[in-house]
Amino acid sequence: MTAPSITLHGTPYSGHAHRVALLLRMLGLPYRFVEAPGPVRHSPAFRALNPLGQIPVLEIEGLVLADSNAILVYLAKCFDAGGLWLPETPEGAAAVQRCLSLAAGELAFGPATARAVAQWQMPGVPAEARRVADKLLAFLEQHLAGREFLAAAHPTIADLACYSYLAHAPEGGISLDSYPALRAWLARVEALPGFFPMPRLPVPAA
Repeated sequence: MTAPSITLHGTPYSGHAHRVALLLRMLGLPYRFVEAPGPVRHSPAFRALNPLGQIPVLEIEGLVLADSNAILVYLAKCFDAGGLWLPETPEGAAAVQRCLSLAAGELAFGPATARAVAQWQMPGVPAEARRVADKLLAFLEQHLAGREFLAAAHPTIADLACYSYLAHAPEGGISLDSYPALRAWLARVEALPGFFPMPRLPVPAA
């Protein structure tokens, strides 16, 4: 079977793009990566792909998909015949969806926002981002006690959706030192076949 033609638009430091790239690699799907920094995302050509001007955008065989979590669902549905990355059972699907909601909610407004403020002076209130991050990290530390992965006994798209911004939380001044179960989970994700790291940024001084 011929591999589909896939283009991923993003930036190397985008956790949203990184989560999609991780699944592409773990599914063994070759793809072309096209960098889409801020000026590109304001261009008419990019807005034709995603009128919201956000990354990532995935082009696959003439289909254009936006929103990283939606892309993860699409790829899992299309290319994971065994249904491991997105379980079909009601309980499994619900567990994954809960984590996707965390990725779009507390993770985005906590660790990801803190990182964007610290690294690129993006709009945001650091203290509020840290408050959200602390609450999320405490929840995940308890959730991961005795668990290997977030939503199932094996890795799912829930783990990929949450990994990148949690692994890079220290770049926003969010320490992971007090969360051993979370750090062990990060290591398990990093040990998965096909994993590759997102480039590191400096950790801001305390």
